[in-house]
Amino acid sequence: MIELSDMIRELRQQLTAALVDGEGEAVRFELGPVEIEATVAVSREAGADAKVRLWVVDAGANGRYAQDRTQRITVTLTPRVVPAEGAAVRTALITGGEVDGER
Repeated sequence: MIELSDMIRELRQQLTAALVDGEGEAVRFELGPVEIEATVAVSREAGADAKVRLWVVDAGANGRYAQDRTQRITVTLTPRVVPAEGAAVRTALITGGEVDGER
C-alpha cells in the first residue's frame, strides 16, 4: 500500500514531466480537472500527536481488508502552473509522445 499523498505526489511529477516534454511543441493540450478514484484504508496512529492516514489499497489486496475498513473516495484536482514571482498563474498545457499502454 502507498499513502494517498504519495500517489498525488507521483501524479504531480508525471504531469510536470508531460508539461516539460510539451515545451516548444506546435500542438499542446490544456490540462483540465484530474479525477482520481481510489479505495483507501484508514489508519490512526496512537499517541499525543496521532495522525489519520489514508492508504491506497491495491485492487488485488482489497480482499485482505474488511469492507467496513475501506472507503472509496474520489478526489478532483485542478492543476495550475505557478510561474516565477510576479507572473500570473496559468492553466497547464501538456503534450508528448504516446506511452505504451496509454489510452
